[in-house]
Amino acid sequence: MQKIVPHLWFNKEAVEAARMYTSIFSTAGNGAASKVTNVTTLHNTPSGDCDVVSFDLWGHSFMAISAGPLFKPNPSISFMINFDPSQDTEARTRMDVVWEKLMEGGKALMPLDTYPFSERYGWVQDKYGFSWQLIFTKPEGQERPLIIPSFLFTGEVCGKAEEATDFYLSVFKESRRGAIARYPAGMEPDKEGSVMFTDFKLRGQWFAAMDSAREHVFQFNEAVSLMVNCDDQSEIDYYWEKLSAVPESEQCGWLKDKYGVSWQIVPQEMGEMMSKGTPEQIDRVTQALLLMKKFDIAQLKKAYEGR
Repeated sequence: MQKIVPHLWFNKEAVEAARMYTSIFSTAGNGAASKVTNVTTLHNTPSGDCDVVSFDLWGHSFMAISAGPLFKPNPSISFMINFDPSQDTEARTRMDVVWEKLMEGGKALMPLDTYPFSERYGWVQDKYGFSWQLIFTKPEGQERPLIIPSFLFTGEVCGKAEEATDFYLSVFKESRRGAIARYPAGMEPDKEGSVMFTDFKLRGQWFAAMDSAREHVFQFNEAVSLMVNCDDQSEIDYYWEKLSAVPESEQCGWLKDKYGVSWQIVPQEMGEMMSKGTPEQIDRVTQALLLMKKFDIAQLKKAYEGR
């Protein structure tokens, strides 16, 4: 099971968007499929009835929720899509098709073109506001997964990409840094030595990060959070203690770290409760978790069992 799952916040469109994404990212060149795996409706939440959707894109698990207009997505966390001709003989064509579909109702943040770091690359914000970086990768490079969540450190946290990723590497097991490239002199406003690009593994999953000193009008927010599936209460306690840095952001398993990134620390078995439970069980668990900051597995089980 994927340990860290990207979670997308929508106003009302989570189910619609999940179906669109699974259509756009149909079968990958290596055979990895995309599909909606579960839809559950939570009742009587502060946002009313909320659809919660689980879906896979090319073998990478995502979750989404329709919970009102509280948070709007921005490019601070995007998803890098690797099109590797060594894994997919149709990579170039597939890349162009995905780009065109994501551009429908969306906009190009960086046009699909040739850049010094890739012969073909583009950054697109789709019609829901979520961002995707499409890159044609070099076959001789080290193989990476098809989809990699990517952090953009800008504004108040610009220049902290290396510090933040070092911190994440210290918190999560099965972690290591991959590549790191720094800005050279003469690339103002980016500071020499800050991170142009780095990738790294957390719990065996690849992520990427970069600094940008250019003027951006966004920062990390709850529209994209990272859901950490925990085996037991001690693991929940561990991640909560290590990551939570903004007490007022603690709610319903959500927390915010010292760099502004939002995480959800959840028991792995809660997914089964919410996907396989009866409507009554799901409602009881929902009402119990709404009263919590850090999740208490024993109390959630009691609610599920009606005790």
